[in-house]
Amino acid sequence: MSRVGDSPGPTVRRRQLGLELRRLREGAGKTPKEAAQWLEIAPSTLSKIELGRISIKGTHVRLLTQLYNIGAPEADTLLRLARESSQRGWWAAYGDTVPDYVRSYLGLEEDAEELWAYESGLVHGLFQTPAYAQAITAAASPNADHEDIGRLVEVRTARQRRLFAARSPALRVVLDEAVLHHMVGGSNVMREQLQHIVEVAQSPHITVVVLPFGTGAHPSIGSAFTLLRFADAEVMNCVYLEHHLGALYLERPADIRRYTAIFEQLVTSALAPDESLQLMTTLASQL
Repeated sequence: MSRVGDSPGPTVRRRQLGLELRRLREGAGKTPKEAAQWLEIAPSTLSKIELGRISIKGTHVRLLTQLYNIGAPEADTLLRLARESSQRGWWAAYGDTVPDYVRSYLGLEEDAEELWAYESGLVHGLFQTPAYAQAITAAASPNADHEDIGRLVEVRTARQRRLFAARSPALRVVLDEAVLHHMVGGSNVMREQLQHIVEVAQSPHITVVVLPFGTGAHPSIGSAFTLLRFADAEVMNCVYLEHHLGALYLERPADIRRYTAIFEQLVTSALAPDESLQLMTTLASQL
């Protein structure tokens, strides 16, 4: 049985299929309007398909292969991708637990080749221990019952499996020093949490650095963000910004360049990786 993250998930398959359908359309000399009319869908829907934002029906793939004059075996490959892109990810099982915008992000995170994240107030979700996640969830959802909190903690645990799967992403995380001092769940929980970060940061594909208090003001003060890169790109593909009521995705090249520069500036201002881990080790020993 394959482990979480061993093969591309539906998000990456949708992106692969969308890119290929766009390439074939352009090669056939067809405009987006012509292809959309052939499928009897809106041009905006075709655009979302080619960008990999939504899945496409197998019958529509067959119609496009006819329009683009594509035969076997290429048509069979496209149909297989269409089937695989419609498969449910592991996060679909938590549809009654997490909001839509979180499930959308989990799909992207599952398929990302590389993640860069800055956390200003909390330990990154991929590093949170069950006890830390439970304390955070209980504080954020004071009216939730024990079962609901347990399900939300399960989501965090499921997310973390990919960190050590065969196809694990490269992960760079900058933690504001304030994250290390918030007594989430009490001293025992925080000691375990800090020790856990130090442990996972030993992996060669994971880098964790701490932005010290002495840094002062910086471009992302008080504002966490995540940059994601997928297998078909050499630079980061999008920026994810989450808030209490939802989330925002930035995909304009100018926005991606800006957040990439901000992240690199934060890394430059942060402690070196070994100094960062030593700080967390020292703080854990004092709890």
